[in-house]
Amino acid sequence: MRDESKRSQAHRVAATPLAPAALGPGTVAVAPRTGHLVGDQVRKTLYWTALATALLVLLDAAIAFLAFPLAYSLRSGGAPVLVWPSGHWLPTDVTNGFRPYLSILLVLPFVRYFCAKHYGLYKLRGEFALLTDATAIFKAVSVGTLVIVLFAFLYRGGFVYRDYSYSRFVFVIDWAIVLSSLALVRVALRGAQIVSRRNDRNLIRTLIVGDGELAKLSVQEISENARLGYQLVGAVTAREGAETTSVEGLPVIGTFNSLPALIKQHGIEEVLITDTDLEPQALFEAIMRSGRTHRINFRVVPNMFNCLPRKTDVDQIGSLPMIKLFGEPLAGPSRLLKRSTDIIGAGAIIVLTSPVWAVLAYLIKRESPGPVFHAQERVGMDGKIFPMIKFRSMRPDADSPENVAAHQEAMRRNITGEITEGSLHGKVENDPRITRIGEWMRRYSVDELPQMLNVVRGDMSLVGPRPPIPYEVEMYADWHRSRFHVKPGITGLWQVSGRNRLPFQEMVQLDIYYIENWSLWMDLSILLRTLPVVLRGDNTN
Repeated sequence: MRDESKRSQAHRVAATPLAPAALGPGTVAVAPRTGHLVGDQVRKTLYWTALATALLVLLDAAIAFLAFPLAYSLRSGGAPVLVWPSGHWLPTDVTNGFRPYLSILLVLPFVRYFCAKHYGLYKLRGEFALLTDATAIFKAVSVGTLVIVLFAFLYRGGFVYRDYSYSRFVFVIDWAIVLSSLALVRVALRGAQIVSRRNDRNLIRTLIVGDGELAKLSVQEISENARLGYQLVGAVTAREGAETTSVEGLPVIGTFNSLPALIKQHGIEEVLITDTDLEPQALFEAIMRSGRTHRINFRVVPNMFNCLPRKTDVDQIGSLPMIKLFGEPLAGPSRLLKRSTDIIGAGAIIVLTSPVWAVLAYLIKRESPGPVFHAQERVGMDGKIFPMIKFRSMRPDADSPENVAAHQEAMRRNITGEITEGSLHGKVENDPRITRIGEWMRRYSVDELPQMLNVVRGDMSLVGPRPPIPYEVEMYADWHRSRFHVKPGITGLWQVSGRNRLPFQEMVQLDIYYIENWSLWMDLSILLRTLPVVLRGDNTN
């Protein structure tokens, strides 16, 4: 179990004067002066955020304004852009060669700004991830460049330069300069944010509504991820007379009836609704009573199996609105795209890692007799059983009945939820069957390299749910079998979210989320996030 004192510290609960003690049901001790102080603190935070955003916009505009002349100069072999007579402090004109590009330069900063804003590059509060930033930067710069090219070749400088032929390479160089510059700026910005959040700055003051499992899950997720940028102030119960005093170490500071007063007193900026039994009318009235002294976001945290997947269609039958749920995952072109990516990716990995295969084969044969590869029956898409290939990491007699029984018991405890938190999914602790080279291979997951052959054959995918052993499936509940709607993968969403240390139920939930929300960007994101997880050697007990 986690250490309660560490957890309490991680929650970044508000300072003692702001957290009323010994609150009765439906009551809250409101200190008039305290509310004003917290409100001032929130307004100060919003002010500095707005100032930082404005400076970021100006910096991006400067990059856009300077990158284009630099691209022209590089394309022209170092040709000057400005006419700068000797003895003058400032340039007097632009060169004749650059003059046709001048009209494009004037609109560039505006195009770059609107594209960056559209893709969320000026969001400085809340959650962030460098990979998400990189994707957004690539999209914003690429779309902006396409708009600029379209403008250049349609407008062509008006009537004066109608017959002028712009150099396409100038736009390519400009794209590369802006892309790299914005990436460097965002890396520096996120680094500054990380330091700031470790010092309890740039955080969103947040209140949790509810004290059930969803509330506990929300507190755990936020408190364990500083990059999310939330400061948990406290929790409120939605039921009158509830005796709960804390939620995962986060103090309960009132009831739902006192929510508007708590929001004003503690300067709450975000309210997370985790109680699914809360009446919509009561929630609406609480929102109206909360006032608008500053912007307050109300978010409902849905149960994963009560929320709709992203891929839904809104339809209508007569006057009745209908929501058509996503039926077949990865159908049509999406399935073809994923299969093409699998073949190209697996083929490239096999070629690049072939020397590693030869070295591992030698080490495996040197340590113990037996084959280099081990084929184990696994359950794939639609329940089809296939042989999954791995480098042998155990002794040749590892599949004896008594050894298999130990693994079956470990899996039973995982699937039924009897394991302790932090245990490794499907791993037998201090397993004597594992060889020395096998232990190293498992630590860094290199024993799974031969599964690229399964990907090429079509049994598996690079990304997807992990394929279970047939006797594991016999212990599945019906909803667990949703994992078989797609091909199993070598890596997946839960592997990069917690490796083997997540409870089995959460693993299946993440697999279902992946299936219902699949995209090529998600696959690429998981593959990129897998590499640092593997290099850390986080796959052993």
